[in-house]
Amino acid sequence: MTALAPIDFRSDTLTAPDDAMRHAMASAQVGDDVLDGDPTLQSLEATVADVLGHEAGLWVPSGSMGNLVALIVHLRPGDSVLAPAEAHIFDNEVGTVSWLAGGFPKPLECDHGPGMPSAATVTAAAAATGPYFALRPRLLCLENTHAAAGGAVVTADDSSAVVSAARSAGLTTHLDGARIWNAAVHLGIHPGELASEFDTVQVCLSKGLGAPVGSVVCGSEAFVTEARRVRKMLGGGIRQAGILGAAGLVALERIDRLALDHHHASVLAEGLLDRGWTVSPVTTNIVMTPVDNPVETAESLSAVGIRVLAARSAVRWVTYSGVSLDDVRCALDRVTELTPSAEQRAS
Repeated sequence: MTALAPIDFRSDTLTAPDDAMRHAMASAQVGDDVLDGDPTLQSLEATVADVLGHEAGLWVPSGSMGNLVALIVHLRPGDSVLAPAEAHIFDNEVGTVSWLAGGFPKPLECDHGPGMPSAATVTAAAAATGPYFALRPRLLCLENTHAAAGGAVVTADDSSAVVSAARSAGLTTHLDGARIWNAAVHLGIHPGELASEFDTVQVCLSKGLGAPVGSVVCGSEAFVTEARRVRKMLGGGIRQAGILGAAGLVALERIDRLALDHHHASVLAEGLLDRGWTVSPVTTNIVMTPVDNPVETAESLSAVGIRVLAARSAVRWVTYSGVSLDDVRCALDRVTELTPSAEQRAS
């Protein structure tokens, strides 16, 4: 029996560079970014900082490194970090918030919507109410979109309210904006409206935008000067990085096409609902289907050529440029062939 060609919904990190991006990489002007600076990378950093409403930017190999660089700059041992429950910096970055940055995670209840704490929750959590040997609330980190909450979007007004509450409590603020482009496209606004109020922000170019590697962390000139030292300390100094920077510049031209990924996610969600699956609300390119046994369900889907990731209590499907509308429809046809027991639908 011929195996079905796999349709891969595991992550938008599977987005691959196209011919135009590969050509830009091959022809990029380069220099040693550690010694003298790389001109193409400098152009990318300045462009991203301008788009996000910040003074300066620093390219880093990954979003996790970008977040970690910001955390190390902002924190001191004995500080606590406030972030929404199931934030990426807490659950998906190998504990570096504590291990390397010295911060103590303080998850916040998402009482204002998926992935979003209220301003009152931030104010209460930020209150320093202990003796000198107590933890010191120091940093608020928000995530937009919030991956574990199914790509949930934080609006500009809600973001502003939380940042204001944090500032009033004396906290520094950082935005994990790995998928801020998706949030901006969903809301129909400029990305800077979601990022400029934060002290620092990390954005990813290697997810739905298609760059093979790279994120940019932005903030003040003083922050970036210190962040460059931290990046080197973490082994992130790159030599002829313009080859990668060129991919990032092309990636920024692809922001508007994310709307197509969002449309494909909505078609997928509607199709799964029609077939009796439980589907969490979908706003961007991530579809979460709560099930009784995520691992078993993912294995059942894999058997019919559908690759997904098992989350804590759901299966995660992500749309991106490598998944066409025909792929979505084909996947729905394959899902139809599964028996209810194999699907492990949540009751």
